[in-house]
Parts: sequence; C-alpha cells; structure tokens
Amino acid sequence: MINLAVDPTQAVSFFPDGFLMETQSGISKAFTQLLAGTGKGNDFLGWIRLPSHTEAGLLKKLSDDAARIREIAELFVIVGIGGSYLGARAVIDALSPAFHSLHKDRKNPLILYAGQNLSSDYHAGLLEILDRYSYAVAVISKSGTTTEPAVAFRIIRNHLEKKYGKAGARQRIFAVTDASRGALKHIAGTESYTTYVIPDDVGGRYSVLTPVGLLPIAVGGLDINALMEGALAMEEIALETADFEKNPSALYAALRNNLYRLGKVTEIMVTYEPGLVYFTEWWKQLFGESEGKEGKGIFPAGVTFTTDLHSMGQYIQEGARNIFETILSTGKSRHDLIIPNDPDDIDGLNFLAGKSLEEVNRQAELGTRMAHVDGKVPNIRITIPCLNEKNLGQLIYFFEFACALSGYMLGVNPFDQPGVEAYKRNMFALLGKPGY
Repeated sequence: MINLAVDPTQAVSFFPDGFLMETQSGISKAFTQLLAGTGKGNDFLGWIRLPSHTEAGLLKKLSDDAARIREIAELFVIVGIGGSYLGARAVIDALSPAFHSLHKDRKNPLILYAGQNLSSDYHAGLLEILDRYSYAVAVISKSGTTTEPAVAFRIIRNHLEKKYGKAGARQRIFAVTDASRGALKHIAGTESYTTYVIPDDVGGRYSVLTPVGLLPIAVGGLDINALMEGALAMEEIALETADFEKNPSALYAALRNNLYRLGKVTEIMVTYEPGLVYFTEWWKQLFGESEGKEGKGIFPAGVTFTTDLHSMGQYIQEGARNIFETILSTGKSRHDLIIPNDPDDIDGLNFLAGKSLEEVNRQAELGTRMAHVDGKVPNIRITIPCLNEKNLGQLIYFFEFACALSGYMLGVNPFDQPGVEAYKRNMFALLGKPGY
C-alpha cells in the first residue's frame, strides 16, 4: 500500500477531449521497454529493483558504520557532486528539524558538504570549521576523477592526515565508489578505507537508494530501513502495470508529456516547506539530466512558496504561458503552532487568531493553485500525508520511475548525460591538462 497520490484534475482540464488517453499506448510501450530492458540505456537499469534486491545485511552494515561515525565525529563531511550528494541532502534536510545545527542537544553529527563547487572561499571556510571539531568524511565518486570532489578530497584528506595522522585518518574516511576500478577505488584499497560499492548499472542521479545516499542518511540519524520500505511499496505498484489509474508514476509521466505537447516547456516544482529545497534540487537534476538532450526536454525549475510568491509569483501568474506547475503537498506538519490573539489588533490579523500556522499555509496553497489555474497555468498535485522516511522513500522511487518512462516517451536515453562533457573538455584544455 502507498500513501502517495497524483491529482491530475487541474492539468487534464487544459487537455482536448481524449488527449490523455491517447498517451496510454505510448506509456505502455515505454513501460514494456523499461521492464524488458530493451530501451536506450538499458545497461543502467539496476535502480529499478534496488528496493527489493537490497540485502538486509547491507542495511545493517550501513547502520553499524553510521553508529560508529556518530561516536567519533561531531561533523560528517560528504564529498561529492550531483547525484553523489543531492539525494542524501534532500532526505536529510527534509527530515531534520529546522535550525538543527544550533541545537545544543543534537545527537547526530552535523552533515556538511564539499566538492559540490570549486569555490576557494567555501572550502577555506569549511577547513576553518574542521579545525575546531572532530569529523569524518564520506567521499563519493565512481571514478574518483570528477574534478570538484577529487580536488576537495585531496584538500580534506590532507587536512585529516595532519589532524589525526595517517592511521587516524583511515578510520575516518569512508569511500563509496566503483567495485573494481577507478582512482578512488585504488586509493581506498591502498589506504584500507571502509568502502561501499556503487552498482555498475546504477547512474548517479538514480543512486540515492544505494550506499551513496543511505550512508549519509543513516549518519544523520534517519531510518534507512523505513526509507527502503517506502521505496519497496512504490516499486511493487510501479512494476505491476502501466495503467494510469493504478500506477501514479505512469500518470505523472503522461501528464507532463501531454503538457509538453501543448507547448508547456517549463515545469516548476512547487513546495511549501523550506526543508524541501534540496528535494527540488534533486528532482531538477533527475529530470534535467535525463531528458535535456537532442533538442528536447522539459526545463525543470523550482520555487518554495509562500516565500517565492513575493519574487516569482508575478511571472507565474501573468508571464509567458509556456509553464506548468507540479505541486508537492506534504500534508500534516510535525508541529502545531497556533497564532495568538492580539488585543490591539494593529496588524488586523486577529481573524487568524486561534488558527494553526499549518492551516494558513494550506489555505495559501489552495488559494495560489486557484489563482494560477485561473491564470492558465496547469497544475499537477502530488500528495503525501506527512514528511517521514517511508513517504520520502515512496516519493523518490515514484519520481525515478516516472522520469525513466517520460524519457522513453520523448525518445531520448534517460540514463546518459553526454552534454556535461563539453564544459569539462574546455576547462581541462584551459587548465593545461595533458591530452586536452
């Protein structure tokens, strides 16, 4: 059983009669290709059955290592870029208390990130913090040669070895990398780091349910077993049928492709929780890197309301009508904060007194949806009853499966990223790398 639901009503209302059902055959074809392994990129389909094929022993080892890290480290640094850190950060930020870094009674290491940019100021600032606290590191890369994390790992490894000695550093470095090849695999083997494997048939943006995401999530004190249980529940639904009425991933893929056919070339992910900013970033990479090729694809953007209603709201309401919104509605909040009465009512807000802030946020969501639909912006609404590990596991697998179906419907390979090599060639040539 799954808790996630897709409401297509305010997207279908923009379709001509029968438009959605015309897509069922295309979705069914994509579904068959995906499960039979006959479509493009079929050597990267290992993510499809990750929830059902992940062994309990691996989850226990991850949990045990996470407990060990929590004993020795006040900070845990994730060195990685793109899919090597976005999925983990999405889950950790979504489920951690707001301002948790300031909690004096925090039981778990504060998760920090490195190698996701080339900023000297950022990494110098990080080193200043690492001087002051005990820490451990997870370096995440299949090859070990991706520029940003490889440079950051060089810097942080040097810092670790100066702070703890080479033997001490070995106990604080965890490598998540290829099973048998690559620079990081070689370093990890030579130095005897604790190592986890990124499966050969799982690409970075689909890897959050592997040790790539599971180790940092576990270190953050979150329940990786519940996360995988949620993903498994969605896997079972997703693999059963391509029928729109029974498979929410198929419905979402069909809706967004139909909107694309109608000229809606930009999809805006809308959330109403600040903790979901990095979930949106993960979603943007998943769809942008999977679909944006061969002159095709829906451009993924993101906003956090109500904050961004005061910056992007005007454009969404009255700008170019080539956009649609996908709203991620997260149901019950973890806290119930009541708005107090003010005897003077100078701000005129006593009509809200006694209401919860959550209720106001929900009515803002409903009112905004109504306004944007009236402004000719189609809306797809995805709901989960609350933010927890199980529901996020469902959500992650839901989007992964929908993305694969959607890419096949577009006629592209949703598992490669040839375009990202162009900037690297230029950068390496400018920096004088041999052979460029």
